[in-house]
Amino acid sequence: MNNLFDINGNVTVITGGTGVLGRTIAKYLALNGAKVIILGRKEEIGKEIVDDIQKNGGVCEFLKTDVMNAQLVQDNCDYIVEKYGHIDTLLNAAGGNMPGATIGPDKTFFDLDAEQFSRVLELNLTGTVIPTQIFLKPMAKQGKGSIINFSSMAAFRPMTRVCGYAAAKAGISNFTAYMATECAKKFGEGIRVNAIAPGFFITEQNRSLLTNPDGSYTQRGQDVIRQTPFGRMGEPEELCGTIHYLMSDASKFVTGTVAVVDGGFNVFAM
Repeated sequence: MNNLFDINGNVTVITGGTGVLGRTIAKYLALNGAKVIILGRKEEIGKEIVDDIQKNGGVCEFLKTDVMNAQLVQDNCDYIVEKYGHIDTLLNAAGGNMPGATIGPDKTFFDLDAEQFSRVLELNLTGTVIPTQIFLKPMAKQGKGSIINFSSMAAFRPMTRVCGYAAAKAGISNFTAYMATECAKKFGEGIRVNAIAPGFFITEQNRSLLTNPDGSYTQRGQDVIRQTPFGRMGEPEELCGTIHYLMSDASKFVTGTVAVVDGGFNVFAM
């Protein structure tokens, strides 16, 4: 009972770990004792993150991957199991958006690009399903593991513009609930599946949408601030505590939930 939050030695796999949020989370977990493996497409950035973490005393490595390539993800998994012996946590942080899957203020639904809409669904939703299917196998064999998916405020609220992204994230929330029951019933209570739903954080993906070149907020950014009782955007490190909780024994009886980290955005009515 004294070590509920202990993640020392926890073998943690993070897909899409080279982004602003993934980088911060990886460093936090590694410096708190987890053995972090970052999976991503941007090898140069991945190695920079690994170097930074290792210089600070953490255990971390980068593996190049494509979450839409099942064989490549399987190869990643085989390597990790061979080297570390087991996998404790999978954090599905890979995702993204495309211009054609959005509907700007000067456009209508008829301007939606169905092909890009489909690709956004695949990257976010199928890009969560494939790693889950592959990394769940060693977890099921060992009878223990925590899978943490990345949902979004867009899964709760029908926001303007982000048509494809919102549909994908809503699917991830539903998939999380489905997998929580599926795993508990078929593989035992040691396998837990949850999700985290960040509010608004400045990332490379949304920076130009939410901020101007001088750092001030765009109209979209101002709308977000008005909707957020805390009156500000989130800081990347503010996601780390919730993820730490969900991967540790402190949340041993928690599965199927979507943990909201949003400064009150989702509960604000008017």
